[in-house]
Amino acid sequence: MFRILAKDNKTRAKKGEFETPHGVIQTPVFMNVGTAAAIKGAVSTVDLEEISTKVQLSNTYHLHLRPGDEIIASLGGLHRFMSWDKPILTDSGGFQVFSLAALRKIKEEGVYFSSHIDGRKIFMGPEESMQIQSHLASTIAMAFDECPPAKAGKEYIEDSVQRTTRWLSRCKTELNRLNELPETINKKQMLFGINQGAIFADIRIEHAKRISEFDLPGYAIGGLAVGESHEEMYYILDEVIPYLPATKPVYLMGVGTPANILEGIGRGVDFFDCVYPSRNGRHGHLYTNYGKLNLFNKKYELDDQPIDEDCNCPACMRYSRAYIRHLLKAGEMLGMRLCVLHNLYYYNKMMEEAGEAIAEGNFTSYKQTKLKFYEN
Repeated sequence: MFRILAKDNKTRAKKGEFETPHGVIQTPVFMNVGTAAAIKGAVSTVDLEEISTKVQLSNTYHLHLRPGDEIIASLGGLHRFMSWDKPILTDSGGFQVFSLAALRKIKEEGVYFSSHIDGRKIFMGPEESMQIQSHLASTIAMAFDECPPAKAGKEYIEDSVQRTTRWLSRCKTELNRLNELPETINKKQMLFGINQGAIFADIRIEHAKRISEFDLPGYAIGGLAVGESHEEMYYILDEVIPYLPATKPVYLMGVGTPANILEGIGRGVDFFDCVYPSRNGRHGHLYTNYGKLNLFNKKYELDDQPIDEDCNCPACMRYSRAYIRHLLKAGEMLGMRLCVLHNLYYYNKMMEEAGEAIAEGNFTSYKQTKLKFYEN
């Protein structure tokens, strides 16, 4: 399923292809985050195709609450529901259960919690998460895990990771069962396991060894970018990635800034996702090849240049900084939409460029050039 096409000779960076039921994913790749089956900022799937989006990520927890995974299943699954024929990854809902839900109670069978929308009581365990994701019929389903606080004590983390391993076994068994059912929409749905362990390298390494035995199509590193420093995150990546299967893609969940992503690629990460480009875009904060800019600054009031003169996104090809700033100041949705499109295009383009740099043997030079303006 995963073919490595090129490796960088100075880092662990690699360029690859991941074959899925919904097309081949060129890695490294950034997954554009459409939590509730849409990118916030009025961005359509037609737009996503125009800005070279390779994979979209949607959220199991949110779609289970509304409109309901059974409704989506009755309409043919998430691809048909949102009119998107390329790969979709659905996260398991675990992170949202532990970050959004009120009054949660963790048991061996799963988690009892209250909806953040209306307070109704809900239960979700490994089997339920797989059933919801099977209804959604995503390309890649994530295993149900616990995402413990980054600064939790070692004893708690050890117990949590052991439970996550047991839950992974149940996820694999249940998804295998679901993929055999005649009514299942995507009978080739793939399961990624998740490595946990907070910032304890020894726990992370042992967990990586254990979940590698499940021989899954891919593996994620979760529980980072949740309060630890960037240095701690990079240290954990350096320590744990060598213990994950070299022939399977590695996904760093919820990360991050351009610097985080390029540092992750250099350490062997293949998949990324983060809300930063869309969230920052909605607030007029834009990524460019010359650093980050804030269009709300008055100095752009009469600026007739595009956001980035080297960018070929729909916003930069047609509109000026002054006009987009006006839209943002006036509260016009078009302003947010253009900014989100630009940021997502920037991220998608950066991943393509990183892959090309790896193939050409100059990834380190590319990374340094790309980040020079951000460091200043």
